[in-house]
Amino acid sequence: MPEIDLDDFQTTLRVRPLTPADHEAIVRLHDVAFPGMTTWTPEELAEIVAAFPEGQLGVEVDGRLVASSFSLVVDVDEYGAGHVYDDVAGDDLAENHDPDGDSLYGIEVVVDPAYRGMRIGRRLYEERKALVRRLNLKRIVIGGRLPGYHRVSGEMTAQEYVERVQARDLVEPVLTFQLANGFAIKRVVPGYLPDDAESEGYGVMMEWVNLHYAPDPAERTRSTFPVRVAAVQYPVRTIESFDDFARQVEFFVDAAAGYRADFVLFPEIFTLQLLSYLPRARRGAAVRQLAALAPDYLDLFHDLALKYNVNVIGGSTYAEEDDGVYNVAYLFRRDGSIEKQEKLHVTPNERRWWGVRPGSGVRVFDTDRGRVAISICYDVEFPEVARIAAAKGAQILFVPFCTDNRQGYLRVRLCAQARAIENQMYVVTAGVTGLIPDVDNMDVNYAQSGVFTPSDFPFARDGVAAECEPNVEALVIADVDLELTRRNRLVGTVRPWTDRRADLYEIVEKTPTVPPPMPDPVRTDHVQTG
Repeated sequence: MPEIDLDDFQTTLRVRPLTPADHEAIVRLHDVAFPGMTTWTPEELAEIVAAFPEGQLGVEVDGRLVASSFSLVVDVDEYGAGHVYDDVAGDDLAENHDPDGDSLYGIEVVVDPAYRGMRIGRRLYEERKALVRRLNLKRIVIGGRLPGYHRVSGEMTAQEYVERVQARDLVEPVLTFQLANGFAIKRVVPGYLPDDAESEGYGVMMEWVNLHYAPDPAERTRSTFPVRVAAVQYPVRTIESFDDFARQVEFFVDAAAGYRADFVLFPEIFTLQLLSYLPRARRGAAVRQLAALAPDYLDLFHDLALKYNVNVIGGSTYAEEDDGVYNVAYLFRRDGSIEKQEKLHVTPNERRWWGVRPGSGVRVFDTDRGRVAISICYDVEFPEVARIAAAKGAQILFVPFCTDNRQGYLRVRLCAQARAIENQMYVVTAGVTGLIPDVDNMDVNYAQSGVFTPSDFPFARDGVAAECEPNVEALVIADVDLELTRRNRLVGTVRPWTDRRADLYEIVEKTPTVPPPMPDPVRTDHVQTG
């Protein structure tokens, strides 16, 4: 019997760091595992390997690269709970690596289908876990695919699908594999993978916690999280056309972008300026005139947010829906998406003059620079609204307002400062100034716009980061640090947010009842919206 050569039976498998020389092999892997998938350029591979060589791993079997894994170290909180894949793994992938971060973020794992069944994926995840322990990071964060969801999307939501997979009622190999590797589901994110047709764009944020993590007692702070905000103290004046309005608005957006602002806030119902060039009409007809311009308003602000790369809170405007008129604020993100928040509390005069209906629901919006909420003028005078927004994660509260006298302005300003102190958050206000006699409800205005902070040692004196002079055309700009407010909630001189007595009281958001019909509008001398 011939001697047995063990080399004929052996397989050599090893996990090793990737190098720029692996580019062709990685392209081949992508072609066989995910045909049509956009792959790494040689320059991108070289950059990410140079930035974080330990995080880029490959698996060789008998000298052939059969799997690859890419990851970064990041501070996950800087991206927000609703971030999407491209926020971390977009064009600036290598630059997004933060050696001072606290989490390992999985970018991708690719395994040659011919070598599945050798637990190669598990080996890569074990290497990631070992890396996290070695670097003393808190966690691994990944965004998982749902490639089986498209088959049942007509029968259930993505959230229901994930719950069924967790309960083992359905089989989803990708998600099941990650759960088996010790990952916990945090949330389902729509639009996380917009080009993933099988997952219908959904991603599942998952986390593996490093139980060996040891905080450094000498390190009391994390990296800062600066955000630049701008508030427009908007001067109303008679205009001749929508183009005049657009030029005035664009001037302020352009100026804010020139200062590299992340957000720019316009005032409440400043769009009533548009009525100055339209035929004068009774109140009901005037609302319909303004509502007819809503498509032009939305196109204008959407385009400006994209053109100038700034998130724009487009003040508010009256919008006519099937059941009446609402005062609506819109958030125009610089990625092209749009959100809205209705005014929840309408003043007596606003109700009588325009027949405005109260909206429903406190919304909080994820952005590329933190989580934000909007309280339209009078809403800021109700502390429950800001409390609910803070409980949902809002870090900055934007308050567009329109008041006609100092008393009305002070109600908004003092309540805005109270909300900043109570919730240990930032509050930005922007109001209307100027005189415009041709437009009812906008003829006289009083404003002093500003940026307000909690009142404690890390923040500006008097809790005012910036403010302008009253009743002048102005752009208020300030830098705020979301890391400061996070730490202030934990270790502030006082902690109004953290020290709430949930055993004594609670604030609960409810589904509102149908509001009663609005009375017929009757004329008053002037409408105060705040």
